[in-house]
Amino acid sequence: MSTTTQLELSPAQIKREERKVLASTLVGTSIEWYDFFIYAQAAGVVLAPLFLAPLAETNAGLAQIISFATIGISFLFRPLGAVVAGHLGDKFGRKRMLVFTLVLMGLSTSLIGLLPTYAQIGIAAPLLLVFLRILQGFSAGGEWGGAALMAVEHAPKGRRGFFGAYPQIGVPVGMILATFTLWVLTSSMSPEAFLAWGWRVPFLLSIVLILVGYLIRRSVEESPVFQELQRRKKESSAPLGQLFKHNTKQVVLTAVIFIANNAAGYLLIAYFATYAVMALGMDRPTVLLATTLASFGWLVFTLWGGAISDRLGRVRTFQIGYVFLALWAIPMWFLIDTADIVWYFVALFVMTFGLGLSYGPQAALYAEMFPAKVRYSGVSIGYALGAILGGAFAPMIAEALMNSFHASWTIGVYIAVAAVISLIGVSLVKEPKDVDLND
Repeated sequence: MSTTTQLELSPAQIKREERKVLASTLVGTSIEWYDFFIYAQAAGVVLAPLFLAPLAETNAGLAQIISFATIGISFLFRPLGAVVAGHLGDKFGRKRMLVFTLVLMGLSTSLIGLLPTYAQIGIAAPLLLVFLRILQGFSAGGEWGGAALMAVEHAPKGRRGFFGAYPQIGVPVGMILATFTLWVLTSSMSPEAFLAWGWRVPFLLSIVLILVGYLIRRSVEESPVFQELQRRKKESSAPLGQLFKHNTKQVVLTAVIFIANNAAGYLLIAYFATYAVMALGMDRPTVLLATTLASFGWLVFTLWGGAISDRLGRVRTFQIGYVFLALWAIPMWFLIDTADIVWYFVALFVMTFGLGLSYGPQAALYAEMFPAKVRYSGVSIGYALGAILGGAFAPMIAEALMNSFHASWTIGVYIAVAAVISLIGVSLVKEPKDVDLND
């Protein structure tokens, strides 16, 4: 917060405005990720038989791989969303862009819930599905950078990690909302009814969430803190040429650091439940409930990871998270393969410890790695590229490994290798904690 703004506000007002900013970043990212995760989970449940019907009938395994691949398609458009949001944000302000991306994500999600299936309109069905998925990816690319900087740049001294964890926990909150919604639906209707029409409900519910998110973000509009955010947003953006001329190394490192967390996270989001039901024959509602409960670990450990990074440092916190993730990636599959719901829950919950410690400090670390004039572009593009290299095709790769080797532990090897790569990446960063964000 600028000196001018601090002088204009009393300490109580500053605290109130900080809470508004944190609420805005948390609610906005939670809603956007609910939208994103509803699709990811639907890809493992209903999209193949409904939108790839001919292939699903002749080669169900390949149809499932392609269904998971549609998750990754949207990631390819995240960098474009990051670039466009940065440019328009300079012209219209960060607040307007955050609201725009929220509405775009919600509308595209809601329209998926209204799409005709392959049986109704043929090849146009998967083509329209992919188009709406691209819109989801575009809007997600424009959301994270603005929300992360909104929180970190206005954190009190020594609390950037904790404040920066708020937009981060929007991911597990969105995951919990999405998985819980699917659990309620699958528990209250027959599999036939869910496949016929029930799967559309969580997509259509996004309309309600858009309204809630819009009202909350709108409440920040007139605050002195938000006026400062708009000024900071304008100052911290620069042409892409300048970013890559002076900060290519930082962009590459931010992408590499994110690979393992995003890959493992998307297995939690989109693959584990599908594997448990389809391959192990476990009860779908029970699996969804266990996945929802395990996701609370992701929320808690993410917030804790951001907080302890203010004491241990961003790099050290990341290192602990990735070492743990690498060590747990293979053993957890032997617990999952017991097909026992308790061990399934334990496997996922323990994994969230590594996920949280390698995600909570991310917003603060990225903000501190870039100078102010290229910060918005730098963190957004690095994050988007890391998502492409990490989570974009992780469920598809996992399914392909299972089809090729018929051994789930091979997926663990894939995650462990990714964790080592990201561990090396973060270890190359000189600890940036407490650097002056005005430089």
